[in-house]
Amino acid sequence: MVTVLTESGQRDIPQGDGANGELWLPTGDVEAATGWSLKPEGFCKGAVCVPIPAAGGDKFRRGDAVNVAALWHHMGKPARHSEGGDVWMLGESAADRSAALRSLEAPDFTLPDLQGRMHALSDYRGKKVFLVSWASW
Repeated sequence: MVTVLTESGQRDIPQGDGANGELWLPTGDVEAATGWSLKPEGFCKGAVCVPIPAAGGDKFRRGDAVNVAALWHHMGKPARHSEGGDVWMLGESAADRSAALRSLEAPDFTLPDLQGRMHALSDYRGKKVFLVSWASW
């Protein structure tokens, strides 16, 4: 089992293999874990597709498994793992983080109000929102 951490959350992949600095996931689990899916044109997320290089394609695919760490490095994004390879963090590139900061758009999140009703920040897009946060440390 491998635990994959991304900006969208944590996924536990029972059939994942994170040994030897490679993160092999079954093709069907790649989209659930990362948001990227395998299509004939390459790995795609929304309208963005990243072609798999013809030379060295076996570095990315092996049977019904995908080396997500190789894909992440190919896209210029950081991929780090625990010593045993059972926990992986797949980060965003510095360029993507910088663009998000320049946009001044807060990332979407969902929190409950005092009555337990869930509210997502995206529900208030286009409206003025005053956010107050607090931390005990």
